[in-house]
Amino acid sequence: VQLQASGGGLVQAGGYLRLSCAASGSVFSINTMGWFRQAPGKQRVLVATVSNGGYSNYADSVKGRFTILRDITKNILYLQMNSLKPEDTAVYYCNAHKTFAGVDYWGKGTQVTVSS
Repeated sequence: VQLQASGGGLVQAGGYLRLSCAASGSVFSINTMGWFRQAPGKQRVLVATVSNGGYSNYADSVKGRFTILRDITKNILYLQMNSLKPEDTAVYYCNAHKTFAGVDYWGKGTQVTVSS
């Protein structure tokens, strides 16, 4: 599975961005897709995930501000980020998880910078 993320950039606090992640290759057995982020000097953490059945899960820090969407027919994952805060600044990574195989795939990441 190859994952190509895009949509990052520089935005002022209170603004919005939409990230996209296009999946290609052996996508047929992906169970869950999600977004993770890594701020400078910190570990990579979960932002949001969505299952094949449409069940979504969010980090407490982004609930009510971020929305994860998955277009299974086009194999594209989105992250709509509203009311951005400086603490949202990080490199955002797209993830695809295959439960049966126990494998995770990662995209290269896209930088999101929120200025105060």
